[in-house]
Amino acid sequence: MISAHHRRWLLAICICIAACDGRAPGDHDAAPNPPTSPATPTLPPVASLDNGVWLKGDLHIHSRHSTDSSNNPESKIIALGESVGMDYLAISDHDNHVGGDVANNTWADPELRSNALLLLYSAEFTTARGHANPFSATPYNHQRLYDARDGLDTALAKIIKEEGLHFSANHPNGADHFGYSYDLVDSIEVWNSAIWSSNAGSMLIWQDMLNSGRNITARGGSDSHHGYPGIGDTPGQNSLQAGANNVGTPTTWVYATARTSEAVIAALTNGRVSISSNPNAPRVVLYADRDRDGTMDMMMGDNAAPPGSAVDFRVDLVGVGVALLPYTVTVIKNGSTLGTYTMQPTSPSLRFTDTPAAGERSYYRVQVEGQPAPYPQVPASSLLSANMIALSNPIYFNFNRPR
Repeated sequence: MISAHHRRWLLAICICIAACDGRAPGDHDAAPNPPTSPATPTLPPVASLDNGVWLKGDLHIHSRHSTDSSNNPESKIIALGESVGMDYLAISDHDNHVGGDVANNTWADPELRSNALLLLYSAEFTTARGHANPFSATPYNHQRLYDARDGLDTALAKIIKEEGLHFSANHPNGADHFGYSYDLVDSIEVWNSAIWSSNAGSMLIWQDMLNSGRNITARGGSDSHHGYPGIGDTPGQNSLQAGANNVGTPTTWVYATARTSEAVIAALTNGRVSISSNPNAPRVVLYADRDRDGTMDMMMGDNAAPPGSAVDFRVDLVGVGVALLPYTVTVIKNGSTLGTYTMQPTSPSLRFTDTPAAGERSYYRVQVEGQPAPYPQVPASSLLSANMIALSNPIYFNFNRPR
């Protein structure tokens, strides 16, 4: 059965595109990802991007192991991710389609392998109270989560902690809302649809969490159920939706200490995250110079006590060669617009100054709108984004909630 979410996709895409065709990516014979250390890396200093590495990926996508998706093998999804320069991928099939046994379905599939991509372990926790994605660098016991889906939140929290998971609320608004406590989650999927207006409810929920002192990371996820159209695919709905929603619509960027699955999840947990409309769209990065000595000492995800005086902020837009027109950068403080700025592609950086109130909680984040970036592999995605290009996670002051 097609959900209301996907009926909306089909209606919007039929308006924007009549058909979409393409070739299936080639087969792969790469070895599985080698095991990596389970230790959580420390956060890199922010004075230079040389101290960390930006990695881009998709944190929510479905393969043939989800019975409500088209019959796309994991190899086809991974191949598209590789071809567009992704660094990591989380194939998150519905756990209720296999009775919670994802370890012997999605994870056991021999096609879940790549030399180019870091492949996270995940599955969509699919319940009557909402959907969520756990993320792990190593296999974990997802069956425990599935069996506890109707229990108390306290029991679920115990399992999440014992399994060492990053737990993330999926598309929290709408029919498949997230109905559990947000104190369970490390991140929220605020950008779930290439149709930007569909994300308004999720953005409001995230804003409520921020305003209440919960520094929960915002992330994206395509939630694509359709793979890339190719020989043997069912014509019609699958091809239409694949033209607008696929790997990287949107793309979630993490500033990690290393190119490892553990470092991706650590950066996600700690809010070192930016979201762009697709892999070719610019990435926005927000910094702060708390002591105004000319060196940026905070970035997205960082939390500090306000100095009691003005703080300098810098916004960088990375990868702006795709556009010829100016971008509009909106700075948001504590849920309200602090200022709106015009940024030229030829000068993709701007500065502003503001004073976080001493003794009070405050946060700053940015959104970027402008000319959509072309994404030839998913051609209709740029037609639906309403010019939304990128958004940052916040820089925090006086947020004391431990993760």
